[in-house]
Amino acid sequence: MVDDRLRCEACGHDFTSTDGIPGMFWPNDWEPGREDVTERIKAFYEKTPFPDYDGYDDVGSLIDKARRGLFAKLLDDQIPFGARVIECGCGTGQLSAFLSVASRTVVGADLCLNSLRLAHGFASKHSLENVHFLQMNLFRPCFKPGSFDLVISNGVLHHTSDPQLAFESISRLVKPGGYILIGLYHKYGRLATDVRRVLFNVSGDRFRFLDRHAVDPRVSTAKRIAWFMDQYKNPHESKHTVGEVLKWLDKAGFEFISALPKTTAFGTIGPDHRLFRKDRLGRAWERLLVNLRLVVTGHREGGFFIVIARKPAA
Repeated sequence: MVDDRLRCEACGHDFTSTDGIPGMFWPNDWEPGREDVTERIKAFYEKTPFPDYDGYDDVGSLIDKARRGLFAKLLDDQIPFGARVIECGCGTGQLSAFLSVASRTVVGADLCLNSLRLAHGFASKHSLENVHFLQMNLFRPCFKPGSFDLVISNGVLHHTSDPQLAFESISRLVKPGGYILIGLYHKYGRLATDVRRVLFNVSGDRFRFLDRHAVDPRVSTAKRIAWFMDQYKNPHESKHTVGEVLKWLDKAGFEFISALPKTTAFGTIGPDHRLFRKDRLGRAWERLLVNLRLVVTGHREGGFFIVIARKPAA
């Protein structure tokens, strides 16, 4: 590091640091004419950071609110102390900060500086020394392959120009025997959200009561706005299925471990669910039933699904 600059030993390029946040972002070097939505997405989240820190007064409130959610609680209970974790697309960094409390080294990476300012500010204010935030392009990670026990990218890849390429890029950061966790919009679970988006657009954003998160009185106005903008005004999103992700895993040499919701027809997720234990992959007809169920239920949390996979040990 030279003054407020960081120099890459491999190529000699200097990166600047802004407000204590290393700016390790390196633009895509794609052929002319190939779609690249990076700047559009960056501009959107610079204006509307998600999910914002409104309502998080201290570390205690962060832990309390995170552990009320089953998924965050399962993660915290099951990621070992001392693990090295990176969250690619951390937004305002709540999950990264939360996971760092239990003596884990966590890196939160995002392309949006305003989001990272909120994340870094919260961590600095509350002396969270195990979490580190930096600006990074997930298509061009600034870490060596095999640097992390767990790579998380939850709700991010579907906002990129090439989700499969993005997955391949961040999957290289997983060390042998480590895990990757990705959360994506579901092709069928997102249908109700798509219908609401059309209705909001033609009505001037009336009828927000159709989305319970957008009008929940228990949540601050700022967080309701952040949710509404992220769900209905985002300039780019794609939708996927477990079957599609399984092909990504095969190509990258990863083993399917588990999914939320489960891929089996009548599988449920409870407080004793083991995220990183090998689960049975549902047969094609079972996954079809899960897809049909998501048409009805998926919209409750934005039409989302999560896949966890393991990189074979060396």
